[in-house]
Amino acid sequence: MPKAIDVHIHPPRGEPPSETEQQMSRYFRSGPRPVHPEEMYEYYAERDIFGILVDIDDSSVSGRPYKGNDYIAGLVQRWPKQFAGFCSVDPHQGKLAVRELERAVKELGLIGLKLHPSTQRFYPNDPKLFPLWEKAAELGVPVLFHTGMTGVGARTPGGGGITFEYCRPIPYIDDVAAAFPSLQIIMAHPAFPWVPEQLAILNHKTNVWMDLSGWSPRYFDPLLVQYANYLISDRVLFGSDYPVIQPDRWLRDWEEVGFRPEVRRAILFDNANRLLKLGLEYTGAEFAPSGGGAAS
Repeated sequence: MPKAIDVHIHPPRGEPPSETEQQMSRYFRSGPRPVHPEEMYEYYAERDIFGILVDIDDSSVSGRPYKGNDYIAGLVQRWPKQFAGFCSVDPHQGKLAVRELERAVKELGLIGLKLHPSTQRFYPNDPKLFPLWEKAAELGVPVLFHTGMTGVGARTPGGGGITFEYCRPIPYIDDVAAAFPSLQIIMAHPAFPWVPEQLAILNHKTNVWMDLSGWSPRYFDPLLVQYANYLISDRVLFGSDYPVIQPDRWLRDWEEVGFRPEVRRAILFDNANRLLKLGLEYTGAEFAPSGGGAAS
């Protein structure tokens, strides 16, 4: 019976962080990264927070083979009362990507699809990808798209070669939401510098959601807070972006922002529980973050 559901967690892999991961930790000022998944489990279990584990298949761009779906499924099988998982696929692989999505859902038990258009270098509204969105809709799993700026490559020369245009909400997410009304879409993160575009989509299309991960709430656009308080409070989800932003820090900073008491439980728990069909029971206690958060 968790007190919150964190929909955006990147699990450690039991090995030293890569240079890219170290760069992101420096950018977010998050301190040393956890190395072993046991550290992640203990962190979330101690705080009674249920978590959704995610990864990104960028094999076509990076040349690295991707084994993340089986790894995430293994973590979920190890700690089923603490975590569920989203798969990822390489959208450039066409029919193979569709097959992998189906395998990950039907055989591995993963409950969503996570994609990062900027690091994977694709436009979500490309018609070549429509079979992937059709399959996700058929399987009844949401698609989580990174939107807006990314911390990958941030504050480095050339930003690691990453460009933001792939992750702009309009037209790319808007087109997909309009073409596939039965597909549930989550826009990951406040989509800076296009937050008004993101909010327009959310206010217009009820098959679109957003998570609040990747940014401390103290940096939220006031317009986002206003919309989350009133117009879209039923489709906003708590997410941290662990480990670069940890729930302790996020929840501490969220206390400083003007979210109404009436929407707190919906954002922290109810909306994700409903969207992801988790069937979890809320403790009923007011959430209070534990100590030991990352440095702000």
